Order: sequence, then C-alpha cells, then structure tokens
Amino acid sequence: EAKTQLSGLLAAAERGEVVVICRRNRPVAELRAVGRRRSQRRPIGLAKGRLQVPATFFEPLPDDLAAAFEGRP
Repeated sequence: EAKTQLSGLLAAAERGEVVVICRRNRPVAELRAVGRRRSQRRPIGLAKGRLQVPATFFEPLPDDLAAAFEGRP
C-alpha cells in the first residue's frame, strides 16, 4: 500500500507528519522530513586555541593495542 501511496506519504512528511510504515501491522520504518539545509556556511576555526594535541599522540601504539585495531590476536 505504501508503494501506491508514496507521493501522498511524502506530502504528509513535508507537512511535518511522521509516517510509520508497517508490515503485517508491525512498524518497520518511519518516514519523516529531512531537516533543512543551512542557509549559511559553517564558520571555520570556532575551536581555535581550545584544543591541544599532546606530543604522545603521534607516538606508535603499543603492539597489543595496534593488534587489536587491526583485528589480530
């Protein structure tokens, strides 16, 4: 039924309604409007001077931790 009513369901979502799509009376998906895009670009550098990366960040990981990231035993 959702396939045949898709344009109507999309119109409802555009109006701000949340449409729940069910299969055999069980909710499967939710159709809702996507948030509006920003009208202005995000400014760059808002956190400048607020974060510091310690020198140890660039040191190699211990072997056991590196192995865990790579999925090795």
